[in-house]
Amino acid sequence: MASSVVANKMTLIEWGPLKFLIMDAPKESNLHLYLKECKNHNVTEIVRISEPSYSAKDVQASGVNLHEMFYPDGSSPPKDLIDRWVSLVSATFGGGKQDPLPCIAIHCVAGLGRAPVLVAIAMIEYGAENMEAVSFIRKRRRGAINTVQLNYLENYRRTRRGKGKCVIS
Repeated sequence: MASSVVANKMTLIEWGPLKFLIMDAPKESNLHLYLKECKNHNVTEIVRISEPSYSAKDVQASGVNLHEMFYPDGSSPPKDLIDRWVSLVSATFGGGKQDPLPCIAIHCVAGLGRAPVLVAIAMIEYGAENMEAVSFIRKRRRGAINTVQLNYLENYRRTRRGKGKCVIS
């Protein structure tokens, strides 16, 4: 029997030119519901940070690009993954004002740790102060970003220079 509900509420994060939909991991049985919600938010990309729990083929058949960016739960994202993530964010949102604004859906297992960390990194890269990004996400997604992740984000430094707000080195 196919599931008719999404396990946990999805959270829309809109900040400046950025638009993300943080969610928990779909399963094969409810993927169609996630894809329907993604379509409602103009999702063009899904970033999967967890082990696969649904078919990549089904996502791509829906017209959405799937990006695998797995890193282990409880650890910080490696530099090469951050570089890939920032490149995807830049490619998705760097083309000027688009109407409707595209959206990147992103998930780990529960949508409370790794996915919000990457969204915070994107916000920081686009000019948010580190704790401003964390607070902005936490206000919208209760339980997001644990203490270890918070410590990592407090010390995160932008890799993009000359973009977003002024950065003095």
